[in-house]
Amino acid sequence: MSMKIKISNGRVVDPANKVDAQQDVYIADGRIAALGSAPAGFEAEQVIDASGLVVVPGLVDLSARLREPGYEYKATLESELSAALAGGVTTLLCPPDTDPVLDEPGLVEMLVHRARLLNRSHVYPLGALTVGLKGKELTEMAELTEAGCVGFSQAEETILDSTVLLRAMQYAHTFGYTVWLRPQDPHLGKGGVAHSGPLASRLGLSGVPVMSETIALHTIFELMRSTGARVHLCRLSSAAAIELVRAARAEGLPVSCDVGAHHVHLTDNDIGFFDPNARLTPPLRSQRDRDAIRHGLLDGTIDAICSDHTPLDDEEKLLPFGEASPGATGLELLLSLALKWADEAGAGLPAAIARVSCEPARVAGLQAGTLSPGAAADLCVFDPAVRWKVDASALRSQGRHTPFLGYELPGQVRYTLVSGRLAFGG
Repeated sequence: MSMKIKISNGRVVDPANKVDAQQDVYIADGRIAALGSAPAGFEAEQVIDASGLVVVPGLVDLSARLREPGYEYKATLESELSAALAGGVTTLLCPPDTDPVLDEPGLVEMLVHRARLLNRSHVYPLGALTVGLKGKELTEMAELTEAGCVGFSQAEETILDSTVLLRAMQYAHTFGYTVWLRPQDPHLGKGGVAHSGPLASRLGLSGVPVMSETIALHTIFELMRSTGARVHLCRLSSAAAIELVRAARAEGLPVSCDVGAHHVHLTDNDIGFFDPNARLTPPLRSQRDRDAIRHGLLDGTIDAICSDHTPLDDEEKLLPFGEASPGATGLELLLSLALKWADEAGAGLPAAIARVSCEPARVAGLQAGTLSPGAAADLCVFDPAVRWKVDASALRSQGRHTPFLGYELPGQVRYTLVSGRLAFGG
């Protein structure tokens, strides 16, 4: 049984219910009992004073690699779920590119079970769309869904044969599953490490052109028109891609999309002097692309910001730029990077919180990201006035590599509650 908790005097921001007001929050039986005034006979066993703090739904992260099974030397469920709680992330989706790949129900059940035993954030796996992510034969999507998968993805692997993708989308549409795809042409820019442009040329780095993303999008949209399948596009990186999504939405295609938190702020200039921490997939693009991402978040073309959390060890990162593994740690930075965007774009706090709570939850089809009475009491309480410096040694994730090292970021998480239990802070 979880305790009866009262969170008092905080500014409650719940974008799903258009709430932004100083209110008390009452929690009982692991759920939100009420906002504002106490339910009849409510006796708090614990009071959290949130004076000067902001109380929001726990964050929902659409892409966090937890490295289990298979890559425990890079990170463990334990280390990464600790990082999630420190970042106020109470629900996260993990891509299927583990080792072995999440293409069998047994593996998915084991991961879900391991996560549940740790009793930290809620973990929802994405299943592999094709066996071994090899792009040849479809997985048993119905069985994987029963085992706990909430969608199907190819992670970073592309499907070479469009017939396979067509069949996958037909099948997914029949059963109402969502296909998660990162649009990238399998040939254009293959092996590229930076955005194709003057900077990559000057640094002598092989490029990934924007059209790698847009050509893939044209194919995906054609297949959507033919199949009616619902697709979520992962980590768009370019202005041209966002324009295509805007048009697809206007046409009525059932498409949603996210961007990685890094791409909201950084450009290929941030590679600086070959900084391997800025080696990401997709690559950081031009300032025009970055500005289009910020605008797409503002007008709602882009549904969500995800951390794209990819913990890597020193052996993979402390290498020449072109040889370093792509990826960065992000769970502990997601909230701050969303707040920083809202500050700079003049979007307001509710818009920032929506992009990392109710909107990603809606995309994933999860009951999360809201403080509605009766909803699971997953909350994040943070101090908006504190600015903290990103310091590798202070991160809880086993991956200490991020292009934001040394940055001062706004907003520090003070408490994280999962299912009505104080899981971080206090």
